[in-house]
Amino acid sequence: MICEAILEIKSDAQVSVSGMDIDTCIIEWIDDNPTNITREQIKDKINETQYQRDRKPEYPSVKDQLDYIYHNGIAKWKSDVVKPVKDAHPKP
Repeated sequence: MICEAILEIKSDAQVSVSGMDIDTCIIEWIDDNPTNITREQIKDKINETQYQRDRKPEYPSVKDQLDYIYHNGIAKWKSDVVKPVKDAHPKP
């Protein structure tokens, strides 16, 4: 998760991370961190994308969603399938 956030900030960053907690992990910048990415920036990026990780397992499979749309229409799919997940995990 920490490496993913760093790569979202700078896609060609060369970094190694030991640990799962951004406050206590060891970040080794193989490329010397030329853009000076800070832990605060990494925290912000993790929080920014957390809602996406929370939503993903709650959505039905694509096959099931398409079947729902076929039988109930897009408006019902939005209100019955998409909206409850988005309401449960809003964007920050």
